[in-house]
Amino acid sequence: MISRSAGRSATAAAAYRSAELIVDQRTGLSFDYRARGGVDHVETLAPVDAPDWVQDRAALWNAVELAETRKNSQVAREIRVALPHELDAAQRLQLVRDFCQREFVDRGMVADIALHAPGREGDERNHHAHILLTTREIGPEGFTTKNRDWNAKELLEGWREAWARDTNHALERCGTHERVDHRTLEAQRVEAQERALEARERGDEAEALRETVRAVSLDRQPLPQLSAGAWQLKERGIEVAAVQVWREVKEQAVEVARVAQELAEKARAWLERVTERAAEQVRGVVERVVPADAWGEFFAAAAPGASVAAEGLARDLEVERRLEAQREAAEREARERVQEQERRAHERDNGHDHGW
Repeated sequence: MISRSAGRSATAAAAYRSAELIVDQRTGLSFDYRARGGVDHVETLAPVDAPDWVQDRAALWNAVELAETRKNSQVAREIRVALPHELDAAQRLQLVRDFCQREFVDRGMVADIALHAPGREGDERNHHAHILLTTREIGPEGFTTKNRDWNAKELLEGWREAWARDTNHALERCGTHERVDHRTLEAQRVEAQERALEARERGDEAEALRETVRAVSLDRQPLPQLSAGAWQLKERGIEVAAVQVWREVKEQAVEVARVAQELAEKARAWLERVTERAAEQVRGVVERVVPADAWGEFFAAAAPGASVAAEGLARDLEVERRLEAQREAAEREARERVQEQERRAHERDNGHDHGW
């Protein structure tokens, strides 16, 4: 929430996020962020019956400020979302537009969106969007009453889940296997541990390893949010307590990621060995039944499949299952050949016994 009790204003927030100049008519202060870089796109989405002036950012947020009379008024709500770097600029914009229209604008809010590029000094994947929302109902004549239902915790949780769902649909459409999860790290870790146990109980070691690695990677604290003031101090190299905690949690996350990566590599190596042993078993069974050269082309085609195992635990599991099916098929064929040979030998013996 953007509240006056915290010394904040909707006009300042909007000017900063859009990299524009906005003069606050209530206080006379000017907020000029036109020199700010990294703003890829800004636009305002409003209900169909909203007045035309809501498309003027300065007019919109000045109207918001003038509608509030209390010194501790909550003047706006901000939603911040991380945008997948796997999407291109048009896909990221469409993702934000569709989400805002359905979840906010259709409920009666005005949504002022700003898509930001990654910072010059930070993670180059850090595309994100700031969504500034009004807290009052709006009609043809302007703002009316505040809608307290928009403050419900259940609604916020629904927004988080909806954003994860929309993001994953966008990732699926662009062909990437990455997915996001709106739940807490702890909830995701507990789920991974339970899945690992279930997989181990049914004898699926590959799946158990994959979920164990996932549980390890989630065994960390969430990165705390820094206030605007603390972030500015961090950028200037001033180590206040909040910044120190932020750095410690970030360092812990890096260490957890390193341990999880090492575990994943060991798991891949183990699965490769299992895959190779399975392939050897299939090869041995088949070569006892038919000449080796008859299967040369088959194994030449199957060989690349084994090497794919190193690309990921899920693929390792698929390779192992495929080889197991081949082994069972080869053993079944071998048994049938032996049975056929025994049947023919028995017929010959019977023929000799009866003088045929």
